Amino acid sequence: MHDHRLESLIELAALLGEQTEFQEVLRLVTQKAADFMHAEMALIMMINPQTRQTIKTVYKVGQAVEDRKYHLIHTNISGWVIDNNASFLTSNLLKDQRFRKNLFKESTVKSVACVPLRTEGIIIGTLLLLSVEQKSHFSENDLTFLEKLAVIVSPFLRNVQRIEQYFTSPKTRESLRGKYEAHGLLGKSSIFIELLHSIEAAAQCDVRVLLEGKSGTGKELIAKAIHHASARSESPFITIDCGAISAQLMESELFGHVKGAFTGAATTRKGLFEEAHSGTLFMDEITNLPMDLQAKLLRVLQEGEIRPLGSNTTRKVNVRVITAASASLKQMVNEKQFREDLFYRLMVYPIHVPALEERNEDIPLLANHFMRIFSSQQNKEIENFHEEVIDFMKAHPWHGNIRELENFVERMVTLTSRDSKQIDSKVIPLEFRKELDDLRQLPQLNKSLTESLADHEEKLIRQALIESNWNQSRAARALGISEQTIRYKMQKLGIQKI
Repeated sequence: MHDHRLESLIELAALLGEQTEFQEVLRLVTQKAADFMHAEMALIMMINPQTRQTIKTVYKVGQAVEDRKYHLIHTNISGWVIDNNASFLTSNLLKDQRFRKNLFKESTVKSVACVPLRTEGIIIGTLLLLSVEQKSHFSENDLTFLEKLAVIVSPFLRNVQRIEQYFTSPKTRESLRGKYEAHGLLGKSSIFIELLHSIEAAAQCDVRVLLEGKSGTGKELIAKAIHHASARSESPFITIDCGAISAQLMESELFGHVKGAFTGAATTRKGLFEEAHSGTLFMDEITNLPMDLQAKLLRVLQEGEIRPLGSNTTRKVNVRVITAASASLKQMVNEKQFREDLFYRLMVYPIHVPALEERNEDIPLLANHFMRIFSSQQNKEIENFHEEVIDFMKAHPWHGNIRELENFVERMVTLTSRDSKQIDSKVIPLEFRKELDDLRQLPQLNKSLTESLADHEEKLIRQALIESNWNQSRAARALGISEQTIRYKMQKLGIQKI
């Protein structure tokens, strides 16, 4: 049976050959592996070539995450693979007799596949995939595919590791922020900086990009930024919202038509693919593309040519396609609502676009940016927000993400008097007033979440130390952390024996 994943391995190899940042290669490899294998999580363990110590990296949907509940599985199975110099596969981890009984009893993971990453005959790490679905498990065919993937990606992991260590230094946070602020991308959170690294890397290689993220997260701005930072920047950037055009008109919109092709076609018209020739076509909400047009789009991507409606001849086009989806394309493939072969064609360079709740610390920066824009547009001289308004914006769940926050700030600027220099809570729209009142009832509203968590952490550690008669080893065991960690926390939080 034809396996679309094998075709995608060739594209992945070409893509990795253009990368110079180690973390971006890790992200791409884990994202691709998870998507290819329909896994909930992909984990990489790299062995430092100088010390032979391990570097543990956990990725979920292309993002690094800190999650200790996978630590036991990761270390034990990777250890088995390294010790046995062999791949690992199980359909029921809890009953696997290669490990002591009940070792993984608290885990919800069902099926696991893990393969060694090798270069020059030496194991440099492991690639591990997890599935928690009870009815789903990895097969021998999946393991064989994962082994092929490992063979392809291992040299790139080692090479980029060496390049970054000896020859290149990744762009600093500030240089990246400065570069992309000009494209309207603002933020300073770690997850936002990771996004900028992905945008920068995607701009350097001329491949298809898939942007997945909730509505209102700024996917079109990101697509524009990739285009303008790429070698195609002098050529057209064309956009189409696949959810805003009827299925009947979509084919003509994309591929054009000749005169008389259908009722009302009084003239010959170019489609968006031709208009975007030598440039970039951004297809937003690609999930709305009808099945018959998915097949035609697949042919365009494969052949690099289009056929206008009513024409018997094809025309060559050179277009970079960037697509975006607010729903999971992989889930739609599983539900037979999107073509699997097209999914793999589009997902050459996948980028997860974080929701506003994932980058909460960026809210004040974004709000101030919007305030300056709307204040200028309305000929007002507003300079800042009252602290209570900032607290409210950071606490509110922005389901519409940046777009909703922008609208909220515009409304407050409009309601603020012309002679006022500050936006205060009096102009928060009426439908948000109950939420504001509820927030006012919460204790320590003047403290940030980070400060409140630090206070709570200090109390827990101090209590554990008191109960252990200030024996740091016993207190660490009681808290489930290492002795080194408790010492670091004591120093950071200023905890001393009274």
